[in-house]
Parts: sequence; structure tokens; C-alpha cells
Amino acid sequence: MRSLTGRPARSRHGRFLAEGPQAVREAVAAHVAARTPGRGGRGAAVVLELYATDEAARRYPGIVADAVQHGVRTWTVTEEVLAAMTDTVTPQGLVAVCPTATADLEDVLARRPRLVAVLDRVRDPGNAGTVLRAADAAGADAVVLTAGSVDVFNPKCVRSTAGSLFHLPVVVGVPLEHAVTALQRAGCAVLAADGTGALDLDDLADAAATGAAAGGTATGARVDLAAPTAWLFGNEAAGLDDAGRAAADAVVRVPLHGRAESLNLATAAVVCLYASARAQRRAR
Repeated sequence: MRSLTGRPARSRHGRFLAEGPQAVREAVAAHVAARTPGRGGRGAAVVLELYATDEAARRYPGIVADAVQHGVRTWTVTEEVLAAMTDTVTPQGLVAVCPTATADLEDVLARRPRLVAVLDRVRDPGNAGTVLRAADAAGADAVVLTAGSVDVFNPKCVRSTAGSLFHLPVVVGVPLEHAVTALQRAGCAVLAADGTGALDLDDLADAAATGAAAGGTATGARVDLAAPTAWLFGNEAAGLDDAGRAAADAVVRVPLHGRAESLNLATAAVVCLYASARAQRRAR
């Protein structure tokens, strides 16, 4: 169990750990949905094992009961044993073992997504998890992590998603060029978020509010935030490289109205995803 905090063991066993009541609650809820006929689940197990201390079992009886009822192997363990399983200083009494299942890009695109977040070479697990959580909150249809990005099943990344990892499809290990081409072929405009962008996000949002398109792409097309969109976010330190910016349909900057030099990756992602979510909701 302890070895699953490391990437080699996760890759070898195809399992990862979800710790704490929030992550475990969402994992078990996804497991119940997958195992319940008529709820659209695919039937595959989302949770394989559940470990709980006596105190956690009393505090969260619904989580434990749902897990047991739907076939999850469940054990009561001491706090010392639970602490030995995880990498957190103060574990919160619940640990779930889950399969490292990810989505296939073609399957995601077959469902005609309207909002997708693409992370290119994002290395910090906290940032990746926060963007995934923001994408879930904004109603995105999927998150794509390109080759060279952090392992989405890293314990810190899983904790940062606050359970959102179990809410939407996550595609991993896709070359950036392939991801961009596939998204464009599926009808998504690919917008690169970058401080050097020629287009201003506020201008695009204003145009969407009036039902107009604004700005221009390299091909002369207009940018409409209400249309299906994939936002492309780059590495925390280096941002997007020239190839990433060139592959996108347009490069968009988040305006800085104060004296801050820049926004960090997660904050910029929240602003961009919600701008699209708002425009798409208004259009509907």
C-alpha cells in the first residue's frame, strides 16, 4: 500500500490511493453509479478496497455502507496502520484503493465535447489537481494531460482535485500535436492561454455577451467563446513553447488590470474556463 505513493508501483500495479473523506466519498459515489443498473455506469469498479479507522467508520457510516453494499472489500484498521499506508502527516481515517483508469481521447471526442482543458507539460501535482478541479466546477467535459505532464494519480494531485478526478474523463500521455489536431477535427477551437497573446480575454467575453465573435485567428476566423472550445495551458515555469502557440487557433492573454506581473497556471485556468462556461451558458 505504501509503495503506491510512488509512480513506479502505481504503474506496475495499475492502482492508486485516494485519501480523506472528500476524495473517498466521491470515489465511492462514482463506484456506486458505475455498479448501479440504469444509471449509465460502465460497470467497471472505481474502488477496489477501502480502509477505515474505527472513528472514521463512525463519522462517515454512509461512505462505508455504500462501499460494502456495492462489493468493495473493506477493512477496519488502526490509525498507526493507516498512517503507514499513506504519505500524509495526519491521515483523515479513510483510504481507498482505485484502479488507474484513464479515458481514451477518441472516445471523449466522439461525445462532441464543448469545453476541454489541455495541460501541456504541467509538472506540479498541486497545479494539475487544481486545474482539474476547476475544469470540473466550470462544467468541462474532459481534461487532457500531454506527454511529459505530471502523473495525475500522484497523491498530491489526487488530493488537490478534491474528488473531481472521479467526475470527468481524464486523458493522459497524448502528444500535444495529436491532441490539438484531434480536438480541432472534433469541432473545438483550440485557444492557447499565454501572456503574449494577441487577443484579450475580456474583449472575447464582451463580444460573447453581445452574441458577436471577436478577434481573429491565424486563418482569419473569428473567435467565439460560446462555441466548443479547448483551452491549452502550458508549463508553470516556461509556459507554452512556440510549437504549442503555433498549433492553437488563437493565443489569448488574461488581462492584468493591477500591478501583478502574471497569474499562476491554476488561477489563469480558472479565469479562462469560467469565461467559456459563462459564454456557453448564455448561448444555451
